[in-house]
Amino acid sequence: MKHGVATLGEILNQPAVWKRCLQVLDQIDLEPLIGDKHPRKCRWVFVGCGTSYYLAQAAAATLTSLTGFPARALPASEMLLFPALAHPPEEGEIFPVLISRSGHTTEVVKLAESLNRRGIDFLAVTCDGNELAQISKQLLTMPVKESSTVMTSSFTAMLMGLQYVAAKVTCQEAFIAALRRLPAALERLFEVYAHQVEQFAQQTFDDVAILAQGALYPIAQEASLKVMESSSTYAQFFHTLEFRHGPKSIVSERVMVGALISESSYTQECAVLLEMAQLGARTLAVANRFTPEARGAFDLAIELSLDAPEAARLIVYVVWGQLLGSYMGLRKGLDPDSPRHLSRVVTIG
Repeated sequence: MKHGVATLGEILNQPAVWKRCLQVLDQIDLEPLIGDKHPRKCRWVFVGCGTSYYLAQAAAATLTSLTGFPARALPASEMLLFPALAHPPEEGEIFPVLISRSGHTTEVVKLAESLNRRGIDFLAVTCDGNELAQISKQLLTMPVKESSTVMTSSFTAMLMGLQYVAAKVTCQEAFIAALRRLPAALERLFEVYAHQVEQFAQQTFDDVAILAQGALYPIAQEASLKVMESSSTYAQFFHTLEFRHGPKSIVSERVMVGALISESSYTQECAVLLEMAQLGARTLAVANRFTPEARGAFDLAIELSLDAPEAARLIVYVVWGQLLGSYMGLRKGLDPDSPRHLSRVVTIG
């Protein structure tokens, strides 16, 4: 099989995957999923490993923004190895949300077993099911099957699922309606920008840095990881304004700086990327809408033009990092379907 066929196919098929997921989500009953664990009564803690940890951070940011009640995210290893720090007694009751595409990730499964022994209710979110589904009383399964090693459509589908649940808990039907518009919007965006990302990825970069703020910061983390996984290229992530405080010393014409720009602080974030472009960096910007002066200032500017709340756009921001990583890997002669040293599931004996 030609290199990257599975991964690229799964990235570009996400509009269809999202439509299928929304059909499933429209049928869910919140009572079996969360019981009486409303965010106003207990602290929701989203938990995952690797990509699923970045997903957890984005889900926590969404729940906090929708409900006004604080949620947080932790790697599963932290909850297992440092439980007193992860859940200090004064925090009160928590409701863990355990995320694993495969349902087979060792740290997540062990944590689920520990929570069951301690009588702590939790919600499990998965695609494949496996052991996690078997030991979880409260379960959300997203209808996604990936054959490639790296997570792409499973990331966006599970994040959409958790955002849908957060909106459902708070009776925010307008947010759910915005999610329903995303599949058609992404189809349109792929037609305009997918080839442009492929062309942009033909350049040789010594370093890659992905910048973002707020709820988009975990999306920058995930985009950076996709570049590393799929192309074996060193990539970093920073809060956008923090990039000025030292990291910009790496900037040159062989460095790519990408920015996922929010509307909430568009002016400040855009100014950082404009500065990096002036210093010689190759620049990629993703924003919902650009000002005219910014639109032509970057090497590649992806304008989403979505009629949706800012938090509802998160999954549309991440797909460009997925594509960039895959096309960079192909340019280097690598196979994004089978990245070096990686397996589809991380298990520990």
